[in-house]
Amino acid sequence: MESHEKYLQNLKQWLHDTSDSPLEEMSDFFTKRLGGYEEHMSIWEKSYQMFSEVLPSHCQNILDLGCGTGLELDKIWEKNPDIEVTGVDLCQSMLDKLLKKHSDKRLTIVCQDYFKYDFGYEKWDAVISFESLHHFLPERKKELYRNAYNGLKRGGVFLLGDYIACCDEEEELLCSAYLNRRNQFAIPDNSFVHFDIPLTLEHERELLQNVGFVIEKVLDNPDGAAIIAAGKGD
Repeated sequence: MESHEKYLQNLKQWLHDTSDSPLEEMSDFFTKRLGGYEEHMSIWEKSYQMFSEVLPSHCQNILDLGCGTGLELDKIWEKNPDIEVTGVDLCQSMLDKLLKKHSDKRLTIVCQDYFKYDFGYEKWDAVISFESLHHFLPERKKELYRNAYNGLKRGGVFLLGDYIACCDEEEELLCSAYLNRRNQFAIPDNSFVHFDIPLTLEHERELLQNVGFVIEKVLDNPDGAAIIAAGKGD
């Protein structure tokens, strides 16, 4: 196991070595890698299984933010094939693959920026997201969490599986590099780019609690991240 100090040292070196590398637009990034995407993401196999097991059994109507090709949905539908899902993602090619895999399921796809998606009011049993929200700054995430809270039915759950920064220093290093590169390459504010800026677990919890969620469960992800279940009270 790599030591904490060694990890941060390697991270700083990587940030230095890649400082002049342009950031890819989000949808283009995933479209280019679609062929090997599911194989690449297979490292999260145990996490997808855990994610499906944490989802409460009463949840029948689910909104999936950044659903991609639906690797988390594969496990959820194995558990309950009758669950109805609306999947929102920026990348049409990934959504097409999701539809092809699960043409027999109760599935609606929406190719859209999920920050602009209308969540509705008390509409969903669960809002879920796996390995998507670590690309956004806290202010944007808080906005999305508020929309999720309002969109959930009473007693609903927001289920998040995502990268977590190991410490404040990692969080600050990545955020600073992200902002510097957006400025360096004159990337417009409304353009989404692929660069990881995870929060610490403490800061992730605070964002969720600040919009009204109650943290019900936090699981150490066996593959290096975390799964958080945040409830909306009855």
